[in-house]
Amino acid sequence: MCHSEQLNKTAELHEFYSDLHIHIGRTKNGQAVKISGSRNLTFENIAKEAALRKGIEMIGIIDCHSPFVQDDIMTCLDSGIMKEIEGGGIAYQDTVILLGSEIEIRNTGAKGAAHVLTYFRDLDTMQDFTRWMTRYMKNVGLSSQRIYVQPRELQQEIIDRGGILIPAHVFTPHKGLYGSMSRKMSDVFDLRGIAGIELGLSADSSMAGYLSELDGYSFLTNSDAHSLGKIGREYNKIRMLNPSFDEFRLALERKAGRQVTANYGLDPRLGKYHRTFCSGCNSILDDEAVVSLADRCPYCGSIKMVQGVFDRIMSIADREEPFLPIHRPPYCYQVPLEFIPGLGKASILKLLEAFGTEMAILHRASEQDIASVVGEVLAHRIVMARNGTLELSSGGGGVYGKVVRK
Repeated sequence: MCHSEQLNKTAELHEFYSDLHIHIGRTKNGQAVKISGSRNLTFENIAKEAALRKGIEMIGIIDCHSPFVQDDIMTCLDSGIMKEIEGGGIAYQDTVILLGSEIEIRNTGAKGAAHVLTYFRDLDTMQDFTRWMTRYMKNVGLSSQRIYVQPRELQQEIIDRGGILIPAHVFTPHKGLYGSMSRKMSDVFDLRGIAGIELGLSADSSMAGYLSELDGYSFLTNSDAHSLGKIGREYNKIRMLNPSFDEFRLALERKAGRQVTANYGLDPRLGKYHRTFCSGCNSILDDEAVVSLADRCPYCGSIKMVQGVFDRIMSIADREEPFLPIHRPPYCYQVPLEFIPGLGKASILKLLEAFGTEMAILHRASEQDIASVVGEVLAHRIVMARNGTLELSSGGGGVYGKVVRK
């Protein structure tokens, strides 16, 4: 089990569970925002799911640049069920929402594109950013759209508005900065204007430690949720005075005792882009195969291969061994409840009735207490999921890895 650092004794700081990458599927009136997102993934429903079921105290909704989503936000504020808070963000009960945007970028001469996340302090600033993006984006109402300016120009516009810029799922072959676009982040952005790094579902801190230009950054692990159930699939524990935009910025900068104190994520083997995949023969290439990998699959000779995160990192690494700076928090391997064999919806509902939230089940309930609700076998699997000791098979090519049932 992973243990975070002790609280800073000189300030009234606390640790808050945070998932900073959640998509909007549809608006309240049915307007599509993230085409691949669930229809019930609305601004209000996300807030309720995070607060009431997940027990996550700070979330980032990253489609708030959409004017349709902004209409929903204003409705929630006008009705009084939500309110803007002094430190930046919008509160729903005990959960604070940071207003964010996911944007697709492309650099001159680059082969691929990449996604970045940006967060702003309040709705007025986000609306101003939307007005600017409208000039360079074909459909600003949709999620993750391409912006037709150079990355450094986008970076400066974000900084000028007091925003936070974080490259998203940086190693994935689908729209990751390293995985799809560039061997070095410094070829794309001014490194001084990057606030943090999102690792993505197929990488962990140790894997990222092969790249020296990432040493100074705080790492985040987020769900990239496209449905309500996926919220909290990966998340962080962040030490702050309270959940807010201002405190989040301080935590990324590791100032005044604030910092990310733990990353909770899938074992990279469960990520759907962890290893190289050949679509010609539907094979996930193992270590021995990758060693001999050139331009063709060693099994069938096909060139239809998607390079996995692990293999991409090894190909661009500037170190022979990973380095973890002293400020790097523990990366805690944890399997979400929905991945656990035999734990169906009915059993999860029983656990929620007993313990309140998924965070309480995963972090606070004892094995004995869990067993009293769903039996000893499932209780033991939940504790193994909590400790990252379940046996796994690797994922690749867009297919998630699996927990091996025994």
